[in-house]
Amino acid sequence: MQGAGAPRRRGPYSRETGALGRPGVILLTYALVTLGLTCLFMRFAIMPYLTRRLGLDSVAFGHLQTTFGALQLLGGPVLGRFADRRGARAAFTLTFLASSAFYLLLAAACSPALPGVALLYATPLPVAFMQGMPVAQMTIADLSEPQELPAALGRLGLCFGVGMIFGSLLGGTLSAMCGMQCPATVALVANLVGAVLSFTFIPVNTKGASAHDRAVPAGGPQANVFDLKAITRLLLQSGVLPVFLIKVASSLPFGLFMVMFPIVSMDFFQLDAAQAGYLMSFFGLLQMVIQGLVIGRLSRSFSERVLLQASVLGFVLVGLAMALMSDVLHFCLLMPGLVFSLCALNVVTDSMLTKAVSAADTGTMLGLCATVQPLTQTLGPTLGGLLYRSFGVPVFGHVQFAINLLVLLVLWRQPVPRKKD
Repeated sequence: MQGAGAPRRRGPYSRETGALGRPGVILLTYALVTLGLTCLFMRFAIMPYLTRRLGLDSVAFGHLQTTFGALQLLGGPVLGRFADRRGARAAFTLTFLASSAFYLLLAAACSPALPGVALLYATPLPVAFMQGMPVAQMTIADLSEPQELPAALGRLGLCFGVGMIFGSLLGGTLSAMCGMQCPATVALVANLVGAVLSFTFIPVNTKGASAHDRAVPAGGPQANVFDLKAITRLLLQSGVLPVFLIKVASSLPFGLFMVMFPIVSMDFFQLDAAQAGYLMSFFGLLQMVIQGLVIGRLSRSFSERVLLQASVLGFVLVGLAMALMSDVLHFCLLMPGLVFSLCALNVVTDSMLTKAVSAADTGTMLGLCATVQPLTQTLGPTLGGLLYRSFGVPVFGHVQFAINLLVLLVLWRQPVPRKKD
């Protein structure tokens, strides 16, 4: 075993990555993530209109979204541990099969001949395992050298931007031309294709023989993927919990704002549905460029710690400006700084946390990282709504400024997590 401070060595790529080779597997991973995200944003394009057509009010829709977030919150670490113990192929295939089940229920809920409300309430059942991003991050981390990791993870931002733009356009266009059942059916077929590609071309094990042997001892029983104590112990390893808490604290205020964004865009910015869609497309384009291109280049010139401090400082400055903004133009001017801070925070903390644990636990760690967004989705409708009703839009800027200023002060004194094999 290597020393705690030595860089982790990846497994023998020719044996671990099958016929595609390491570059081919990485490229396929990016393609699978883009496919999944495109379907996700197709779903976002039809879900509010479907719930309205079925006679459900905004409160019921909020409860449904909270259920989605709670299940993903619970499923993220479990799926990450499953990926560590069973391998990337099994995890990717499970993710796409769960997504196929979801879109099958969603397509059935769109049919007038079926009990739409009951089927819509059944759609959260497979949501816990619909989390392809942490599986993709684990695969990229396993097949990338430590010095390449921030740039490799940053390129997933390109996938997110493409998925947001094309998914939103496809969802709206197909729904308008062919009805709401069409996008759900297309997403169902796309996820079945994703499951086949995953099972056929993603290698069983991307961690290398030594890491796999540590995860599953030879001749021993398979580790329990539902072992919550093992998942919790991972957070308590040296240097992990402080970075994880920074990730949660810094991103939570903006997450609350984004949960309330549909209401803010209507009430505060006075935008109609089309204008709000254009604004979200602009957000997706910025994220695609900044995370996919800018963060990777900056990571070659600056250390991860410097980029982390810059992201938190960006949140502080943007939070102060958000507290003073008065219209959508001000928000558009703030958006590049906001997106940079968000992308840098996510890429750098994910990279630091995966390097701080052994190669056998990268999936579990990234599964824990993936709980941040569902946590916001779970708390957001209640907490964000209460803040908005009581104090208005400026409160989101005040909260972001105060929390990230505190994080920045703590970060200056926080040691860098040590690498482990």
